[in-house]
Parts: sequence; C-alpha cells; structure tokens
Amino acid sequence: MATVPTTSSATASASADRGIGPLLRGWREQRRVSQLELALRAGSSARHISFIETGRSRPSEEMVLRLAEHLDVPVRERNSLLLAAGYAPHYPETPLDDPAMDALREGLERLIQGYEPYPAFVVDATYNVVAANRGIAMLFDGLPEHLLAPPLNALRLTLHPEGLAPRIRNLREWRGHLLAQMERDIALRRSDALRALYEEVAAYPYSAPEEHASPERGEGTVEPFAFALPMQIEHDGRVLSFISSISTFNTPMDVTVAELAIETLLPADPVTVKYLQSLMS
Repeated sequence: MATVPTTSSATASASADRGIGPLLRGWREQRRVSQLELALRAGSSARHISFIETGRSRPSEEMVLRLAEHLDVPVRERNSLLLAAGYAPHYPETPLDDPAMDALREGLERLIQGYEPYPAFVVDATYNVVAANRGIAMLFDGLPEHLLAPPLNALRLTLHPEGLAPRIRNLREWRGHLLAQMERDIALRRSDALRALYEEVAAYPYSAPEEHASPERGEGTVEPFAFALPMQIEHDGRVLSFISSISTFNTPMDVTVAELAIETLLPADPVTVKYLQSLMS
C-alpha cells in the first residue's frame, strides 16, 4: 500500500506566518457561520472570536481544537491552525507502511476482498489507489502500462483519453460528477497537489457519447436511473452499470487515516450482477 503525502515544511511555515486569525475567519466564512454562532457552539463569546480573528487575542490550544471541531475543519488543516497559533501539531501523520498501521491495512484488505466480485478500492487524499480488489483489476484490464505504473491514480485512470474514459458510455455526466467532487475536496482541503491534479484531468480532451459512434451494448439494456447517477462502462461486449459509494473513517486521530476513502461500486442492474458473479464461478 502507498503512503499519503505529508504536509511540507514550507506549507507549515506559511500557515504559521499568516497567523490563526485569517485562517479561522476563512473557515468560519466558508462554513457560513457567524462569530456569535461559533462562539455559542464553542462556549465562548463573539468578542473573543473577533479578537482571535483580528490578532488581538491568542487562543489556547484547547480553544483552537474546539473551534476547529465545531467548524468541521479537516484533521490536516487543524494541525495548520495549531501551527499558526504557535502550538505543535496535535494529530500525527503515520505512513501506511508503518508497522503501527498493520491492523488498519489488513482490515482494509479484508474489507475490499470481501466485496468481490464487485469492484472496491481505497484512495488517499490525492486519489492515489493504495489498495484494490480483483473487481477493479478487471475494469483496468487492457489499459496502457504508463497509466498503471505506481502510483495508480483513480481519477487519472478514469478520465485519461487512453484510460477508462473511451469506455464510459455516459462520460459527460460521469466526468462532470468527478470534477465537481474534486472541486468540493479542494475547497475543503485547500491542497495544492489536489488542485494540480484537477487542472490536469480537467484539461484532458474527451468525446461525449453523442460525438462518436456507439458500439453494440451486448446483452441487456441500460435504463435511466432515478436514485443515483451510475457509471455505465463497456467491458467485454457488455455495458456494465455501477453506483459509487464512498466511506471514510469516523473520528480519525491521524492525518493519514482521516484522508483515506473506501470506494465501492455497487452493481446497478441484473446484467452487471450476473456478469460479475460469472467471473467468480
């Protein structure tokens, strides 16, 4: 399994130089919470929140963590708030290949293997695949080696014109969904690496379904879905349909764990179920 990138010393230094005031105000405004509302949530006063944001008051370490909790600030960014206030980071960032992560890695592997024959994989904060089951390997079959070289990136593999993109029947909709998801992540995490990945994949050329001839669907008919947007992908003469579900860890106490996400692809029609089950028989 791959490791999650660590926060650079330059980023940490920049956070400290800015001071906690602008950072706190930025998170509060992003969450659309007034100073009074935040003060009531955190058991403080609007005056104290105002003094923190203007640099007239230095909050305690406990107050920084309390404010971050009530603003639902990501764990990595909570460390940045602490650094900006003059405190040491509170949350460690343990590499996934560290022995301390053995139980976590083994648990993730069992989880995604138990989901077979349906596809499942685990990604880090920049969508690098750190674990995947045989269902995912089936979808990646036939992709060029340069896209499969480590670190595998789920978004690059999906949207690259030599990746899965030409096989996705509803590429316009699915591409829009993925880019919108990335935009939300960028706003939440404020990651330069994530922004660079977004700019890369958003610039890939692509052809919408109506812009090229469609091959035969194979057995089964793809029907529109009212409950969720499916990914409809051609494979072995068939059109397989999947609904994506993403899970994260509750109350993580480590930056690495906080930034892991488990994505499972649920078959959206009987044709897909039957085909995947036939692969395991």
